[in-house]
Amino acid sequence: MNRIKKGDTVYVNAGNDKGKTGKVLSVDPAKDRAIVEGVNMVSKHTKPNAKQPQGGILKQEAPIHMSNLNLIDPKSGKPTRVGFKVDGDKKVRIAKKSGEEIK
Repeated sequence: MNRIKKGDTVYVNAGNDKGKTGKVLSVDPAKDRAIVEGVNMVSKHTKPNAKQPQGGILKQEAPIHMSNLNLIDPKSGKPTRVGFKVDGDKKVRIAKKSGEEIK
C-alpha cells in the first residue's frame, strides 16, 4: 500500500520547490515518483501539431521523488509522516502527528 495516492495534498520538503503544497495528479509507484500540481515545473518545447497549432514552449509539471514529499495532516494542516493501522480486515493510512485516519 502506497503512502501517497492520487488526490492527496502534499508538502514539498526538499528541492527547488521546498515549502510549496499541491495536489497529487498522478503516482508512478514503480519509479517512486509523483506529479504534483504547480510543483517542479519544466519548459517543454513542442512542434506545431493539431492540438497546438502554434507550437512553442509549454510549462508543465515533471515527476518529483516521493522522498521529497510529506502528506498534509487532515486535522492540523501541517506536514506529517504516514503510518498504517489494521482496522478490522482493512489496512488504513494514519497521520503520525495526530493519529487521524487519512481518507
